[in-house]
Formats: sequence, structure tokens, C-alpha cells
Amino acid sequence: MSKIILVTGATGTVGSATVKALSALGANVRAGVHSLIKGDNLKRLPGVDLTEINFSRPESLAVAFTGVGTAFLITPFAQDQVEMAQQLVDAAKAAGVKHVVRLSVIGADAEPGIQIGRWHRQAEEYLKSSGLPSTMLRPSGFMQNFTNQYAPTIKENNVFYQPNGEGRAGYIDVRDIGAVAAHVLMNPSEHTGMAYTLTGPQALSGNEVAEIFTRVLGRPINYMDVPEDTARTAMQQQGLPEWMTESLLELGAITRAGYTSGLTSTVKELIGKEPYTFEEFLEAHKHCF
Repeated sequence: MSKIILVTGATGTVGSATVKALSALGANVRAGVHSLIKGDNLKRLPGVDLTEINFSRPESLAVAFTGVGTAFLITPFAQDQVEMAQQLVDAAKAAGVKHVVRLSVIGADAEPGIQIGRWHRQAEEYLKSSGLPSTMLRPSGFMQNFTNQYAPTIKENNVFYQPNGEGRAGYIDVRDIGAVAAHVLMNPSEHTGMAYTLTGPQALSGNEVAEIFTRVLGRPINYMDVPEDTARTAMQQQGLPEWMTESLLELGAITRAGYTSGLTSTVKELIGKEPYTFEEFLEAHKHCF
């Protein structure tokens, strides 16, 4: 059996964390990237090769999956993500891949669920129906979203805006998702048929997040709750497509309603260490703010 592990979406937040974790474990990794230039940093890691994945060129998928034993399937946040997920599953099956791990989302199994969850559920169901041995990873919101989305306003105005009310979320550091994914990919047979919900160690409100920012950065940082209509207008002004705007607002609505505050101990159970706290995440990313 081949020992190549393929990670698709390898330059993304979770993909790059997983490639680093696998490389550190001595794995033979093939990093699937949309652009070989963007993947240059990953190529410098021990045991990592790059392959280009272009969904409009099915032959690139066939090449990417050749000789692969296990694969971590990550699809971008896009309107056609279900179709992309199905293409990846079909390519994995055609190439004789032995086990597939899929990056899903917390609440993918909730009925009726929100749009983001429904997309992921469709992709999960397609993977299950393929007959491929599989494992689902369903993480909560990423701590790294604060560096990606909120850093500019925190840097310039010491404030971040969310339409989350007083709702709490069990934010997870993507380093923990990467570590869990690497563990499952290296020991696939132990996790066949499992779906793991992954969260951080605390469920935090916007104000509690602001308090941690204030403490770590040593200057007052504020959380501003944004009414849904104001958030919609701001997203429209930023040029976000309607499908993305509405699915992100749904996420805010379930956070406000208290549906994102649940915690699991799965990270510790799988990798034997406590997940990173928000404070530890911030200490590592202070330079971004």
C-alpha cells in the first residue's frame, strides 16, 4: 500500500497546518495547491511535494491522486463547493485511495441546519455513499479568522465588529485541527466511520475575546456587536456575493441564539494534549495586531 498522503487545499489555513503537522511526523506528503507559486513555502518542508489541482481540469485531479494511500479533502468556501467535493471523492475512488478524511464543519449533522452546514452535509453524504472508508472532522470557528478578518480594525481602531450579540463560540486554533488531521491520516484504520466534532477549550463571547486581546496586547480592545442589517450592508459594500453574505449572517444568527457554545474534549482524546487557549493563540500571533 502506498504511503503518500494527499492534502488538498494545502495552502489554506487548515491545509497548511496539516501539511506542517504531517511533515513533522515524517510523513510523505503531497500538497495539492491551486497555484504552485503560492505553495512554495510548503515545498521547503521535509517530505513535502507539490501538485497542482485545478477543478476545471479533471486530469490534474487524476495526477494528484496517483499513488495516494490516504487523502485529506478540503474544499474552498465557494458556491460550488459540493460539486468540488464530489469531484475529489470520484478522483480518490478512481485512484484506489484506501481512506479519505474530510474537513467538514461543526453542526453538519444538524437538521435542518444552516446553509454552510447543509453544503458540508451533502458532501459528507456523497463521500459515505462512495463506499470509501472515511472519517469526518467537524471543527468549530477558527481562532485564525481573527488574524484573517479582524486584524485591520484591531490594528487601526482597537475594535472588532461581529453580528454575534452575547453569543459564545468554542473557537479552535487550526494548529489543533492540523494535529488531529495528521494523527487520523497516519492511523486511518483506527478512525474509520468516525465523525469528530472539534472545539477549543473555552466558549467565548465577543466581550470575553476583547478582554483577552486587551490583556495580551496591553491596550484596550473593544468588541462591537453589529445589527444584522448593518452587517449585511457592510458585506454588500465590500462586494461579497449574496450567497456568501447570507450564509455568514446565518452563522451570526446561530451564534446569537447560543448554538455555537458547545464544547468537546475530542482534541485531547485524539492527540493527548489540551487544545490551545485563545490566549495562547494570541501570544503566537501578537505581531498581526
